Amino acid sequence: MCTVALGQIGNFLAYTAVPTVLVTPLGALGVPFGSILASYLLKEKLNILGKLGCLLSCAGSVVLIIHSPKSESVTTQAELEEKLTNPVFVGYLCIVLLMLLLLIFWIAPAHGPTNIMVYISICSLLGSFTVPSTKGIGLAAQDIFHNNPSSQRALYLCLVLLAVLGCSIIIQFRYINKALECFDSSVFGAIYYVVFTTLVLLASAILFREWSNVGVVDFLGMACGFTTVSIGIVLIQVFKEFNFNIGDLNKPNMKTD
Repeated sequence: MCTVALGQIGNFLAYTAVPTVLVTPLGALGVPFGSILASYLLKEKLNILGKLGCLLSCAGSVVLIIHSPKSESVTTQAELEEKLTNPVFVGYLCIVLLMLLLLIFWIAPAHGPTNIMVYISICSLLGSFTVPSTKGIGLAAQDIFHNNPSSQRALYLCLVLLAVLGCSIIIQFRYINKALECFDSSVFGAIYYVVFTTLVLLASAILFREWSNVGVVDFLGMACGFTTVSIGIVLIQVFKEFNFNIGDLNKPNMKTD
């Protein structure tokens, strides 16, 4: 529990200091490192595809770091408030809320237990609230303890974002547990990472405009890095029970008449 708490604190600090387009995809590094530690400490089997997935995840992460935005687009509370009231972002949130209402109250009760994408869509769409709220809390918290007129506004903004973050996390946990009761955790984890990260990057791009300073080369580099990481996560999660190693390639193919 202590290590989980420390990890979440580090994740929160990362969102306040580094662009979201870099932090969110790199969150997948916990999967390959967890698999490697489990293979040594818990003696869990890590097949050749899992090892290849770990290598791809690390290589994709390096590409993401190299081509990520080099500066923050939102650094103060005033800029954050301006971005939150932007009509484009407000319109995006309205669309997300409408989709969540449809999924939670109409689609999930009927098709949730049989279609894995229903629960994944709910949890991923909620990421449009959790990650920007986390980053916003970090920005607003910087002005709370200052003796200036904006400190009161920063406190109210921080409380609102905390409420949004808390509600989003509670709903996410509920539907993640529902999904794990109905579907294989490995398949769910791999698909969830790709969909969640994609929607979070979309929400962050609309809110923080972190892609505005990214050139074509860096954009393509980040796309390739994210794709590489995603393939690595799929290899680790989906094929972890696949019994295959390099030695099998050297075995003669025995045919029977």
